[in-house]
Amino acid sequence: MLRRIFCLTLLGWTLAFSGFAQTDLSYYFGEGTTFNPDIPTPESVLGYQVGEWHVSHDQMLLYMRAVAEASDRIVLETIGYTHERRALIHLMITSPENHAKLDEIQALHVQLTDPEQSGKLKVEEMPVVVNLGYNIHGNEPSGGNAALLVAYYMAAAQGDFVEQVLDNAVLMLDPCLNPDGLHRFATWANMHKGINVINPDPASREHNEVWPRGRTNHYWFDLNRDWLPVQHPESRARIRRFHEWKPNFLTDHHEMGTNSTFFFQPGVPSRNHPLSPEKVFSITDKMANYHAEALDKIGSLYYTKEGFDDFYYGKGSTYPDVNGGVGILFEQASSRGHAQNTVNGLLTFPFTIKNQLTTSLSTIRGTVALREELLNHQRDFFKTAVKEANQDEMRAFVFQGQDLARNWELASLIRRHDIQIYQLGADVSTDGQTFKKDEAYIVPLQQPQYRLIKGMFEVRTSFQDSLFYDVSAWTLPMAFGLEYAALDRKDFRNNLLGDPFTAEEKPVGKLHGEATNYAYVFPWHDYYAARTLAELLSKGIRVKVATKPFSDDLGRNFSYGTIMVPVTGQDLSPDEMYSLMKNMAERDGLQVYSLATGHTEGVSLGSNSFRPLRDPKALLVVGGRVSSYEAGEVWHLLDQRLHMDLSIIDVNQMGGLDLSAYRTMIMVGGAYNSLPTEKIKAWLTAGGNLIAYKSAIRWLAGQKIGGISLKSNQDPADEGPLAYADRSNIRGAQVIGGAIFKVDQDLTHPMNYGYTSQGLKIFRNSSLMMEPSKNPFSSPVRYQQDPLASGYTSEENAERLGGTAAVVVSRQGRGRVIAMTDNPNFRAFWFGTNRLFFNALFFGQIME
Repeated sequence: MLRRIFCLTLLGWTLAFSGFAQTDLSYYFGEGTTFNPDIPTPESVLGYQVGEWHVSHDQMLLYMRAVAEASDRIVLETIGYTHERRALIHLMITSPENHAKLDEIQALHVQLTDPEQSGKLKVEEMPVVVNLGYNIHGNEPSGGNAALLVAYYMAAAQGDFVEQVLDNAVLMLDPCLNPDGLHRFATWANMHKGINVINPDPASREHNEVWPRGRTNHYWFDLNRDWLPVQHPESRARIRRFHEWKPNFLTDHHEMGTNSTFFFQPGVPSRNHPLSPEKVFSITDKMANYHAEALDKIGSLYYTKEGFDDFYYGKGSTYPDVNGGVGILFEQASSRGHAQNTVNGLLTFPFTIKNQLTTSLSTIRGTVALREELLNHQRDFFKTAVKEANQDEMRAFVFQGQDLARNWELASLIRRHDIQIYQLGADVSTDGQTFKKDEAYIVPLQQPQYRLIKGMFEVRTSFQDSLFYDVSAWTLPMAFGLEYAALDRKDFRNNLLGDPFTAEEKPVGKLHGEATNYAYVFPWHDYYAARTLAELLSKGIRVKVATKPFSDDLGRNFSYGTIMVPVTGQDLSPDEMYSLMKNMAERDGLQVYSLATGHTEGVSLGSNSFRPLRDPKALLVVGGRVSSYEAGEVWHLLDQRLHMDLSIIDVNQMGGLDLSAYRTMIMVGGAYNSLPTEKIKAWLTAGGNLIAYKSAIRWLAGQKIGGISLKSNQDPADEGPLAYADRSNIRGAQVIGGAIFKVDQDLTHPMNYGYTSQGLKIFRNSSLMMEPSKNPFSSPVRYQQDPLASGYTSEENAERLGGTAAVVVSRQGRGRVIAMTDNPNFRAFWFGTNRLFFNALFFGQIME
């Protein structure tokens, strides 16, 4: 028996290797296709056949530039750069005749999305625009490698079909949406490939990347969740390009578990977003026939209408649905390395590439066949959007906050999606709220992007289905922690539309007053006050925080958390201090005030109510089973927004690390069983500041650190006999996959400094719940009794969550433990709860 297993395994290895040796272009394209010999093949440029090695991003660029240079069907354009300065490229593919008038084609195509101009256009004479997108997840490489073959085919293939495509379509080929991640993964897969023998053992190192893996971008973000938030340069480049061209059809090529087969949309019908028109899904159904036919011909197993949805507009396959196009998700079982044994047999890397190539070509075939239907859908989408907007009782959304930076950041995000947004032109009051001229922004609904605007601002708590592939809510003003309201017909008037917002200039702050020998103060409610504070502390400048309100001699009021910078006793001269504070105020959009006396109302500047602050000297624990997403969100926040040092330490290094060099330890969601518990307790006792959230607090509770008490979960199966077939839906309905909840805050507590009123909304995507502390002063953020603000949660979970603690602060010797049930830095666009993290980081040291 053992000999038989050994022989079968050896046969698998041999088959894997010999399959690679025999792979050529006929394996991918079949027999009978004629290619122009003047167009270089990928093998002639790279030195290996596609699928023999994993293409790195520099190699991909090398080939794409070579094929574009050799073909009059292709123009290569650089549309942006990644964090690591890798080029983001598009190959514009069409006939030479269309290339000669490409600007005209683009202009006419964009007019199709303008209801005032689209009626005069003849869609029967217009090409369809198709955006083929690959490798937004770096370690899902079959798509990016297939893009090499798509480019070669469209440049070199001869015959009536290719000519028909070139005449009737403009293809926007995006070979790699995540170059940094792809490059990271290709290096891993290639460095573990056997030269003579390819090992398909799933346990082999080749198939098991080390942390943080290649899925994500430089800061470990999932870029396929960033189409709506657009917080990264890769996303901003592709969204800008999307709206420059308004493609009719967009493909999103992915990989999934190795033991799966192949998936193409439509997904589960009951999980489509209600704002997406039904026409989107009828076209998706028609396109599915082309994919099925093509995959049937090559004998590939596949499935559809299961497992995946079309709900969250921040994903590549769903974003086009609310922008006049149609998005399609493809999911290919992943070989991860070069070959792997699966329940479906030996899965080779070339086979995964072949499936992605096959469905790329079936997409091209289908979109050309459905060209007029797609173009008419695009025209009708925007016409009906404006019609629906005119019938809607709501006329606009308006938002504001004390913090000009967060206002600007949200306005900028909205504008990136080709939405018209304005400064508020006159004061307006509604539902007890007053929005001020020039301090608020207004987004009118009567514009072509009506549906997307609704999708950004809507509060939805009722759903057809209780299962979600991603989040169920992303209400943007809640995410940014801003006041907002919908204006109906009676509240709206045209003079509310002030100057158009352009996003060209960020808010500029100001230092009020002259140079002083005494002190400068600035409120903590401004978002980038944290960047100013971080820089001051890093420069060794003495800084204090107000733990009580006060007023200066001019009657200006300053609240909890106001930062005070004394002038005396610093290493800088008064003139240098003035220059530094002035520059930082202007740069970070702060209002900084010069004070000539400490004789203030409330508490004086020399009072012990002003507590000295120290540089946090933070370390972030990573590696092992720590969430790379959540760790990356911390790294991105501190590096990109605060320009602040952060030591990133692997969990396996912690045992030998001198913790005395650090004042703050950050633990995001994950498992931490290998941490040196006693060493961390000793560090805390000596005065350390530990910030932990999500599943990291399970480790705290298990190690009896911080007095954490978790609320037990209730399994719905405990209620009695249930049908086996319903088990997934019943348990899935109890998952909090991503919704928004209301909390109450103690605004006098340092955890809440900078918040000037109640109303904070917290994003939650777990069922972890924490009991309030027995100490009445130690649970400064608690969920309201009726906590759901937007999104889906079961009634049972809403009831259990009500009254629980979102934050618990406790002492451990001279140190502090700050435990949070939720991630305050979710996907880099939860600006509203970032402040909780800032406060834990900078003020944890003063919390009593």
